Amino acid sequence: MSSLLAGIDIGGTKCAVSLGQVEGDHINIVDKFRFPTPSTPQETQNLLVSHLQTLIAKQTLSAIGISCGGPLDSRKGLILSPPNLAGWDSIPIVQHFVEAFHVPVDLQNDANAGALAEWLWGAGQGCQNMIFLTFGTGMGAGLILNGKLYGGTNDMAGEVGHVRLAQDGPIGYGKFGSFEGFCSGGGIKQLATSYTQAAIRAGKSPDFAPTEADLTSITAEKVAASSDPLAREIFEIVARRLGQGLSILIDILNPERIVIGGIYMRQREILEPTMQAVLKQETLSYALSVCQILPAGLGEFIGDYAALAVARYQNTT
Repeated sequence: MSSLLAGIDIGGTKCAVSLGQVEGDHINIVDKFRFPTPSTPQETQNLLVSHLQTLIAKQTLSAIGISCGGPLDSRKGLILSPPNLAGWDSIPIVQHFVEAFHVPVDLQNDANAGALAEWLWGAGQGCQNMIFLTFGTGMGAGLILNGKLYGGTNDMAGEVGHVRLAQDGPIGYGKFGSFEGFCSGGGIKQLATSYTQAAIRAGKSPDFAPTEADLTSITAEKVAASSDPLAREIFEIVARRLGQGLSILIDILNPERIVIGGIYMRQREILEPTMQAVLKQETLSYALSVCQILPAGLGEFIGDYAALAVARYQNTT
């Protein structure tokens, strides 16, 4: 039996409305609409409702899932002042969609939504204990424990980016040397900028940023694409810290799989050898022996499925 689900993705710069048709253990995205995020919560919500009404026409929805950056209160259906959404203070987003469509509506942060998508339709299918890591602009985690999404006491479970891995290092999640500081796009940019500036002043300019004027254009992608020895050194540091962070998660949660998106998915060949060496050195062998570490199965399209996965999970629990 098939069901029609709607996914609402709310971001700091873009929003998306998607429709998915579920057939057994699979989902097909049948329609989607993206638009720039308006300046006010009210205008954004009205546009999302209007676009969804247009997409469904006379079709019948089974459920709606909403994915948004935290903090939020999934139990009360509130978005609570995300740093990338100015003015979104205690917005009752779930109530807004329930009143408009009269179907079940659920809200989850974007890392939890990504975890559900990978668990239902991606690299996490079939397992009971899975960790999903974003490893993109930031480093967040969604946790599937004993076959259920685990959000913690107040939706703050999985904030692994805040864990400090070193006393010094790039800043992530407001903390020097954090997991997010070393393993995120922003953190890699900080790390690379610092090392590159020192190299330039020592007369050893790397090819990805030959002069100090080029420092502002450094990105994780540029560094990864370079064969310069400094680029390899920077990603060696990132890989070691990734292994360190993963070893903590494996020792504490004993997962079957860790699924990683974003930069790991794109740069797995560079990161994996050193990451695995650190894991063998740092992790309890019995826990490591039962844990697979995989790139996101949904690839670059995971964002298209995340909010739909929230709707699917809501519709089956």
